[in-house]
Amino acid sequence: MEVTERQFVLQQRAEITEHLVYKKLAQICKKEHNRKKLLQISDDELRHYEIWKKVTGKAVKPDMAKVHYYFWLARLFGLSFALKLMERGESDAQVFYERAAKVVPEVAQIRQEEEEHEHRLLGMLKDKRLAYVGAVVLGLNDALVELTGTLAGLSFAFSKATVIGFTGLIMGIAAALSMSASGYLASQEEDEKEDVNPVTAAVYTGVAYLITVFLLVLPYFLFTAVEYALAAMLVITLLIIAGYNFYISVAKTVSFKKRFLTMAFISIGVAAISFGIGFFVKSYFGIDI
Repeated sequence: MEVTERQFVLQQRAEITEHLVYKKLAQICKKEHNRKKLLQISDDELRHYEIWKKVTGKAVKPDMAKVHYYFWLARLFGLSFALKLMERGESDAQVFYERAAKVVPEVAQIRQEEEEHEHRLLGMLKDKRLAYVGAVVLGLNDALVELTGTLAGLSFAFSKATVIGFTGLIMGIAAALSMSASGYLASQEEDEKEDVNPVTAAVYTGVAYLITVFLLVLPYFLFTAVEYALAAMLVITLLIIAGYNFYISVAKTVSFKKRFLTMAFISIGVAAISFGIGFFVKSYFGIDI
C-alpha cells in the first residue's frame, strides 16, 4: 500500500506537535538529566519536522490542543503516565515508517532515532507517585467494596435516599480516618528502597477513600427515588474502577481488562450480597426508615 501525501502531512504535524510537547514537559521535569533528555528529544522531533517539510513542501501548524493535553496530564498524573500514554500512540507510526522508507530514504534515520527516543524515555519513567500506588489502592479498593456493599444494603433496608446518603457519608468519613491510620502503619512496613513516606502514604489512602465516598453517596442526594440513586451509584463505581485501572494499565504497563474485571466483580458482587441482606432485614424484621 502506497503512502499518500495526506499521511506525510499528518506525520509532519505529529513531529512538530511532539517537539512542543517534549519541550513543555521539560519545563516541569525536576531532574536535570531527565530535562536534558526531553530537550534533546524535542530537538530531534523538530529536525524530523524539517525533513518532512522538504518532502511535502508545506509548513504545518502543531496540534496545540494535544500539546496542552499532555502538559496538563503530566501535571495532574505525573510525567511517567503522560509519556507512556504518548508512547502507546507510536505503534501506528512504525507501520507508516516502514512504508514511507521506500519513498523517502531519510525515514530510516527518523525511525532509528524514534526507537532511541523510546529507550531514553524508558530510563526516566520512574515517577515517585507510583511508589504510592499501593496506598491509593488501599483507600480506593476498601471504599469501593465497603461503600457499595453498605449503600446497596441500606438501599433496600431504608426507603429514604437522603437517610441512606447521610448514613453512608458518616460511615465513609469514619472509615477514611481509620484507613489513613492503617495506611500509615502499613507503609512503615514497606521496604526502605521504595522511598515511601508514611505520612504521605496515609494522606494518599485517606484522600482516595474520601473522594470515593463522596462520589458514591452523591446520587442519594441528587435522586429522591432510592432505585435511581442505587443504579447511579453502581454506574459511578464502574467508572471509578475503569478510570483507576486505565491509569495503572498505562503507568505500570499491565492488563487493563483483567484488573478491571477483577475489581468490578468484587465490588458488584459484594453489593449484590449486601442488597440481599437488606432485603432480608426489611422483610423479616419490618424495618422501614
